[in-house]
Amino acid sequence: MRLSREKIVRISHQLTDVLVASDDVEFVDDRDTIRRQIVDILTTTLREEEKAELEARKRITSQKKEIIEGSEEWDVLYRKYYVEELRRMGVAAAPEEHKRQQSAY
Repeated sequence: MRLSREKIVRISHQLTDVLVASDDVEFVDDRDTIRRQIVDILTTTLREEEKAELEARKRITSQKKEIIEGSEEWDVLYRKYYVEELRRMGVAAAPEEHKRQQSAY
């Protein structure tokens, strides 16, 4: 998902406000340091997800058979390749994968 720098900064302020308001969270650094770390984490994560998306699309277009974007086959392959790429990058499991893992317990 692509977000502008301004949106990421706005989200970081909102998250920081929620953390400050929580009785369960105690800051060991100042508020602005925490907010900047949130911006860094969001930016890095979104960049990794974008790379995974591009790689999934690349793998689909490299198939011998033309697969039309929006078709059921394209959607299935996209989800499969996207999750594989995230896993290869060491990013936490995608939401569908996480739900399947929880239901196995």
